[in-house]
Amino acid sequence: MAEPTVGVLGGVGPLATVYFLRRVIELTAADTDQDHVDLLVCQHSSIPDRTAFLLGRSSADPLPVLVQDARLLAANGVGFIAMPCNTAHYLYEELAAQVSVPVLDLVDETVAAAQRAFPGLRRLGVLATDGTVHAGTYPQACRRRGIEAVVPDETVQSEVMDIIYAGVKAGRAVEPGRFQAVVDHLRQRGCQAVALACTELSVLAQDLGTTADVVDSVDVLARRTIELAGKRVRPEVST
Repeated sequence: MAEPTVGVLGGVGPLATVYFLRRVIELTAADTDQDHVDLLVCQHSSIPDRTAFLLGRSSADPLPVLVQDARLLAANGVGFIAMPCNTAHYLYEELAAQVSVPVLDLVDETVAAAQRAFPGLRRLGVLATDGTVHAGTYPQACRRRGIEAVVPDETVQSEVMDIIYAGVKAGRAVEPGRFQAVVDHLRQRGCQAVALACTELSVLAQDLGTTADVVDSVDVLARRTIELAGKRVRPEVST
């Protein structure tokens, strides 16, 4: 049976998509080019901002564009679709219902990976955009697994948004101490693990480094993509 080509619904944001592709390559146990995952990438960077629409700051609805792009990928023969954007997953059910191939649920996969990595996990910290926080996708996924999702307080959440938008999305350097402070804030609130629930934060964490209790949603999605594509995840980094 032929291994499926993976469709990547990207551009949300552009750098996060490139980072996801890099992690798929780095996390694949491959000795030759042919051992890697076949990917068909739609890098549609002009998709309307998900957080702005979700919070009522923009009337530009990203769903029709996401559906159009997902259908384009499906029409070109992909076996399933990965979308490396946490915020866009508030549209997951509507998107998945309008596409003829499966779409991976990044939020549920991340919570499941955290639970596997930390047996007995009770409180999972969530670092995400205001849009993801407002949508409540992580608390919903956590409740299904008997876990409490904890988000930063208002002041720290404002700092998280500044790191994401004025830092990573704008292509500006972020001081390591700023990132470490928001992670520590959730640890101080009793979280046994912290999920990087924004792909831009995954990009930042790759540059700055993380500790063992941080669960990276991009790495989770990359590993699951490799597995479903019929390839092998490098044993030393699998969860």
